[in-house]
Amino acid sequence: MSILRAAAAATALGLAGVAAGLTPLASPHAARAQGTSGMVEFRWDNTKDYRKLYFFMTDTHRLKRSEYYLLLKPKDRKTAILKLTVGIPQSFDVDIKPKNVELCYMKEGGMLSRTRCEKKIPAVVEVSKDSTAVEIFPETPVPVGKTIGVYLNIFNPFNAGMYQFNALAQAPGDVPISGYLGSWLIQIDPPTD
Repeated sequence: MSILRAAAAATALGLAGVAAGLTPLASPHAARAQGTSGMVEFRWDNTKDYRKLYFFMTDTHRLKRSEYYLLLKPKDRKTAILKLTVGIPQSFDVDIKPKNVELCYMKEGGMLSRTRCEKKIPAVVEVSKDSTAVEIFPETPVPVGKTIGVYLNIFNPFNAGMYQFNALAQAPGDVPISGYLGSWLIQIDPPTD
């Protein structure tokens, strides 16, 4: 019987050692992933009519203040932009104020730097009453060739989930029609208590 007790005690000490070794990984100060679009994205109805756009968020948890950087790279648009509309689903229940929205020339981040606004583009911003559309009218058409983006400083919604924001742009010309540029697939995470 004493041999079995000794073996059980040794096993318990071994497991305690393993648990102690894992403790730093479970600490509350562990690194968190940034709110960027994922490398792999699954869609039920994957058609050629959907174009994925790059974005960055400073916080993906619900009800947290977050800065959104919705980017349009040079490859995402072929013409200058006279008007840019960001379509937001009605289920993304937030209050967006025009003063918290900017159109910028963007510096795309990576491993060593963060995504940020390099230069603000003078524009008039209008937000629909139900915050389902943000319309941006630059003072002069925004030329192609540079990465631009929409900067939003808002509180994330209460409901966690995935939300598809759509980018529509109107090019200078005789026909005042907005064309689809692509979509940002935003994910809001539940709290991690």
